[in-house]
Amino acid sequence: MPAYQTIVVGTDGSATSFAAVERAAGVAADSGATLLIVSAYTPASRETAGRENIAAAQDALKDEAFLVEGWTPAEEALREATDRAARVGAKKVTTHAEDGAPVDVLRKAVRDHSADLLVIGNRGLNSFSGRLLGSVPADATRRAGVDVLVVHTT
Repeated sequence: MPAYQTIVVGTDGSATSFAAVERAAGVAADSGATLLIVSAYTPASRETAGRENIAAAQDALKDEAFLVEGWTPAEEALREATDRAARVGAKKVTTHAEDGAPVDVLRKAVRDHSADLLVIGNRGLNSFSGRLLGSVPADATRRAGVDVLVVHTT
C-alpha cells in the first residue's frame, strides 16, 4: 500500500505555488496517489479592496502567456497547474476551485477528500508580515490535521 493515497496542493497561479504543485505531483507519481489541486478565490462581486489583486494576478498570467480569454484567474491557475502536474508524471489529477479563505478551502478539501498529505509552498513563512500576522503556510501547517509537506519555493 502506498504511503499516500490522496494529496492536496493549493495554487493561486503564482510561480511559487506552481513549484509546490510540481513537488506534489512528483510525490503523487511516486506513490500512485490521486492529486487534488485546489484554488481558493473570492468573487469579484464581494471584493472591494482586493480588486487590484485580481488584476495583478491576471497581468502576471498574461505576462507568462497562460491566460485563456474568458477564464477566471482561479480556473486558469488550475489549468496550468494540471498541465504541470501531468508533465511531472502525476496520473490521477483532479481540480477544485472554491470561494473562501485559502487555509479554510485547503482544510475542507483535505477533509472532504480524506486526503492524507497536504503540500504547501513556504512563501510568507519568513516574511515580517507572516511572522506578525500569520501566513497561509504557517496556518495551514498548524491546522491541517494530516501530514504536511512544506516545499521551499522562495
